[in-house]
Amino acid sequence: MTIAQDRESLLAELGGQNKATIGAVLGTGSIAKASERPDGTMEATIRIPEDAMAWEPGVLIMPHAGILELTIINDDKNTHACLLPSNGDRQFIGLLNHSKGTATLELDGPGCYWYGSPAGNDEGRGLQAAIVVTGEVPPEAKLDRPAQPRP
Repeated sequence: MTIAQDRESLLAELGGQNKATIGAVLGTGSIAKASERPDGTMEATIRIPEDAMAWEPGVLIMPHAGILELTIINDDKNTHACLLPSNGDRQFIGLLNHSKGTATLELDGPGCYWYGSPAGNDEGRGLQAAIVVTGEVPPEAKLDRPAQPRP
């Protein structure tokens, strides 16, 4: 998790909010970076703090596309769920109060992937967050057009 100073440092490392497409994604909450294992698989933990109706971190940064092993912890007194993006199909994890779950996601392209809790009105009350995959689009996915100016 990041505090305000760490948030600014991580944004500076990414080259600013708009370099990683998180310019106006979420204005509050923390930002964290997934850690990478020697085999290239990434791992991270997200949690719902007690009485917060928010994910911590609110934005999870993946340094590149690939496999993410995610641990999801519900520290709240209420039951929630987690509907996560992944290639091919979404993954659903039910989270009883004070429980933990795991998910293995495959996100194969850069971009912003939303997730949240579809239980009750959790998303409407703020229980939504994003996974941002940084990096360049693979050559086979690029449009056949002249080179565009880059910042």
